[in-house]
Amino acid sequence: MNDFVREYRRWLSDDNFDGATKAELSAITDRKEIEDRFYKDLTFGTGGLRGKIGAGTNRMNVYTVGKATQGLADFINTRTDKGSVAIAYDCRIMSPEFALDTALILAANGIKAYLFESLRPTPELSFAVRYLKATAGVVITASHNPPQYNGYKVYWSDGGQIVPPYDKLIISKVNEVPDYFAVKRITRAEAEKRGLLQTIEKEVDDAYFSELKKLVLNGDILRQYAGDIGIVYTPLNGTGNLPVKRILGELGFKKLWVVPEQENPDGTFPTLKYPNPEDPAAFTLALKLAREKGADLIVATDPDADRLGVYVKDSKSGEYMPFTGNMSGLLIAEYMLSQKRDKGLLPERGCGALVTTIVSSKMAYSVAAEYGLTVKEVLTGFKYIGEQIKLFEKSKSENGGKCDISKGAYEYEFGFEESYGCLPATYARDKDGVAAVAMLCEAAAYYRSEGLTLWDEMQRMYKKYGYFKESLKSVVFEGADGAKRIAELCEGYRRQPPKSIGGFKVEETRDYLTGTIEYADGSVKETGLPKSNVIYFSLEEGGWCCVRPSGTEPKIKLYFGVRSQSTAGADRALKEVEGDLLKILQRQ
Repeated sequence: MNDFVREYRRWLSDDNFDGATKAELSAITDRKEIEDRFYKDLTFGTGGLRGKIGAGTNRMNVYTVGKATQGLADFINTRTDKGSVAIAYDCRIMSPEFALDTALILAANGIKAYLFESLRPTPELSFAVRYLKATAGVVITASHNPPQYNGYKVYWSDGGQIVPPYDKLIISKVNEVPDYFAVKRITRAEAEKRGLLQTIEKEVDDAYFSELKKLVLNGDILRQYAGDIGIVYTPLNGTGNLPVKRILGELGFKKLWVVPEQENPDGTFPTLKYPNPEDPAAFTLALKLAREKGADLIVATDPDADRLGVYVKDSKSGEYMPFTGNMSGLLIAEYMLSQKRDKGLLPERGCGALVTTIVSSKMAYSVAAEYGLTVKEVLTGFKYIGEQIKLFEKSKSENGGKCDISKGAYEYEFGFEESYGCLPATYARDKDGVAAVAMLCEAAAYYRSEGLTLWDEMQRMYKKYGYFKESLKSVVFEGADGAKRIAELCEGYRRQPPKSIGGFKVEETRDYLTGTIEYADGSVKETGLPKSNVIYFSLEEGGWCCVRPSGTEPKIKLYFGVRSQSTAGADRALKEVEGDLLKILQRQ
């Protein structure tokens, strides 16, 4: 008998599993479905859990979430005897239930749980951990995944997602939990009576919005022009509706139209297959409304409101033009940094840092050079950007609060990644879609004062820095066979790296799993970054591409970018690189 069949039958026969779980499993007739649910345990990875909702060891349910929480509690109790955890959740199916269960398990282990009374954006959870001086944080969300998914992300006391060494230490504790029934639980009434469950008050919301308003660089411009900017917004049925409306209202933006079909929280995402602001289909209804209203720009946030998607109106053609995550992140950075320079708010040359990831636009280097900043590149994932803030602060503290490049004592100025996320200040340690909306709309007001649209400004940036274009292709491989295929493909790139891609010579190959960079002349040096299953190729003329398995979905991701002296040249080069990358993938 296969192991997955044995485990399936155990769930059906063990009286410890509830009746609804058994009924769900009894109704399955497809053997492949049974295998997918039980061929492995849902892995508690370096950020937490993410998977489809349902019964089984490879699913998000009260048993897998409970075991993860017990492991987290065990780890916290090895560090302190007065631990506390802030907990937030989004609009997804089972999010409120998973959040409350998490709180009650923590309380049963003597750890105080601070629980938001209703759904909140992920970046506010990051802020709340710091504000409440909590030991850790948990947010129940599957970000932009399809509706059948949910997830469980863990944060540490700095407000950032867990990174080494805490990630592996927590994983170890989760793995030590002997089974799903070794999890401690108490009732809500008992937790509240013992002072171990507390609802997070409005004070935290107000403090968060106070930090967002501190980001404003041109209050006088907002007072004059904000009321003239027409904005269509869609929260994609997620958590962003109330916070985005609140911050834009407090900044003076009055012409705001929310897509009615996508306004209220709904974990089924009835108008979408994929609630992702990276997907053009997510903007169908917003574009229709924008054309009806004659809006200047469209903004969208994903279900947990940490990502920003953007369309802006080109006044010359009247068309709404899509922004990639690189474009919106860099435009916000350009606006903020140019204004800070004009106001004398930037640190001395080299001391400020622009933090980005290895798969994000290389225009970051040109923008940083313009404003005297140092670029710090990290692995894919915003948790590594958040980690840099902690490291900068530690180095500055050890250096008497002063900048020292040789000691890594930088001042964080901006951070962004290609996957539609940025963080404009250090009040939180994760990407913030609410703040990104606020800063983009402020930028729109500022450029309006100069007679420009956001699209005009983006074209001005291309002329100033060069035509950088990037793209991403994902190839999905479902189930146990898919996971094996993804591993084989990555190993194929590693074993036989290409000599050229899209007609561009490969100048260096970075293997982040071995931690080495091999140059075309055969010389080798270390990457200087943590080990990760990522292969990266630097191409001549400023091009690059990267291959990595997704950490949260059953897919392999191909990232690539080029630089040219014209839009047409960049588009052509990007298409050639993409075609060659896919051919190489098919040959593996």
